[in-house]
Amino acid sequence: MRGIILLGAPGSGKGTQAKKLTESLSIPQISTGDMLREAVRNDTGMGRKAKAFMDQGGLVPDEVVIGIVKERLQAKDCEKGFILDGFPRTIPQAQALDRVVKELGKEIGSVLSLEVDEEEIMERLSGRRSCAGCGAMYHVRFNPPKEEGRCDKCVGTLLQRDDDKEETIRTRLVNYKKSTEPLIEYYRGSGKVHAVKASGNIDTIFANITKLLQ
Repeated sequence: MRGIILLGAPGSGKGTQAKKLTESLSIPQISTGDMLREAVRNDTGMGRKAKAFMDQGGLVPDEVVIGIVKERLQAKDCEKGFILDGFPRTIPQAQALDRVVKELGKEIGSVLSLEVDEEEIMERLSGRRSCAGCGAMYHVRFNPPKEEGRCDKCVGTLLQRDDDKEETIRTRLVNYKKSTEPLIEYYRGSGKVHAVKASGNIDTIFANITKLLQ
């Protein structure tokens, strides 16, 4: 099994589909945030470098992120394959990843581009609410609480995260288009890109992904 890259705008369902792929294929889902936290927790060489930037509130530079990706891909659970969720984000990162997988004797087999209409993304993200008490998640349309503004589990207050406010979502989508959408073109030349219609039922989307990978 070769590596799979998941591309898609915020709210396109990358994390959900990555988890389903992990269960189905028994290969790890690797996200940049998780990798950074794990490397810092395990006190690896690259983890210490990343921590120095994170402690100062700065962005971790590409060379350190790539080093952490390389460390992670050498782990035993990546022998059968891996799913990269949220990485690479830019063409320079993709070029560096190409060099790393080649050096490790691995390969990127498929790049899945999850495509969702922008207005649907707005509805998905702007409708999310989380409980200030226990952290339970709701959606004003798709998974509403029994009592508006109150958590079913602990009666805590439901809040909208700053990340899920309309203005912030619009900014995130603009940033995605600028930096990450060109990746689709970068990988298209290799014939590895598969466009996936990511609207509708989660299981139907996953069934379509499974067919594409076969």
